[in-house]
Amino acid sequence: MNFVEALRAATHRHDSMLCVGLDPEPAKFPHAWRGDAARIFDFCAAIVDATRDLVCAFKPQIAYFAAHRAEDQLERLVAHIHAVAPGVPVILDAKRGDIGATAEQYAREAFERYAADAVTLSPFMGFDSLEPFLRWDGKGAILLCRTSNPGSDDLQAQRLDGGERVYERVARLAAGPWNRNGQLGLVVGATYPAEIARVRELAPTLPLLIPGVGAQGGDAEATVRAGWRPGGPIAVNSSRAILYADASADFAAAAREAARNTRDALNRARAADGA
Repeated sequence: MNFVEALRAATHRHDSMLCVGLDPEPAKFPHAWRGDAARIFDFCAAIVDATRDLVCAFKPQIAYFAAHRAEDQLERLVAHIHAVAPGVPVILDAKRGDIGATAEQYAREAFERYAADAVTLSPFMGFDSLEPFLRWDGKGAILLCRTSNPGSDDLQAQRLDGGERVYERVARLAAGPWNRNGQLGLVVGATYPAEIARVRELAPTLPLLIPGVGAQGGDAEATVRAGWRPGGPIAVNSSRAILYADASADFAAAAREAARNTRDALNRARAADGA
């Protein structure tokens, strides 16, 4: 099963559009583990165990591991997810973007070392920066398109000579000539629902990874209304609001409750939209 098929299957099986982001910050860990980077795997694995039946995907952010020299713990974590949540895809949030032999090595890192099912990429060096990732049969490549940070306007919202905005060009290319093997998806931020709708118009069937719900303030109902379509899956990411729902020994149970509430809010939004 390739990444897109796995995402659709997990969405259906768990009745979920929720992606839990795994952004471990030891300074925010439960009191007994606080500040201990050696507990990154333990913390994240507990979150995975508590939420594995509530999600359509998990998204570990590589920087939170690498900053603590915890890449080995990331390897163990992805293997753990595959073991306890078979069929739930793992999206490695790495935002790589380079060409030639360097891109080939980044692809090996994502898909061989970490055994991720998909990876986030920056498309702004063009198709030849993406092509090495697309050689990996069945793996997904999710391109930054319209991100949730305020500074995204500096480039993504600028108009090209033909009148379309940069993010629209990225969506059009990803839905068209770049998507040779059906492996591409797009990152669009929940803080820009109008732009989510525009991206969905240009790319009606591509998977959308949508960060920004929860701590970043994105609206779940507006996000689902703008992005979800019967043939176009979405993975709405929430990280901090779930990971750090509680700092006590019951943190995993609190994370499960937060994940269930978020999943149910997304489903209610879909139902309200007539889906």
